[in-house]
Amino acid sequence: MNKPAIEPYSTITCPECGHARREEMPTNACQYFYDCHGCKVVLKPLPGDCCVFCSYGDVPCPPIQAGSDEC
Repeated sequence: MNKPAIEPYSTITCPECGHARREEMPTNACQYFYDCHGCKVVLKPLPGDCCVFCSYGDVPCPPIQAGSDEC
C-alpha cells in the first residue's frame, strides 16, 4: 500500500492582519518562526503545535503529514 504524497506547500494566514501567502515548507525540520509579509509580526506556534505551519497554515508540516506525533 502506497503512502499518500506529502504536500510541500501551505498557505499561512497571519492572525494579526489576515495576510495570506503560499510558502514551501521545510521537509526535514519544523519552522518555529515566520515573519508576516503583511504586518511584519513574527508568528510562533500556538501551544501544542510543533510549528507555524501547523498553527497558521492550511496544510500541516511534512512530518505531521507523514504520521509523526511531532517534528
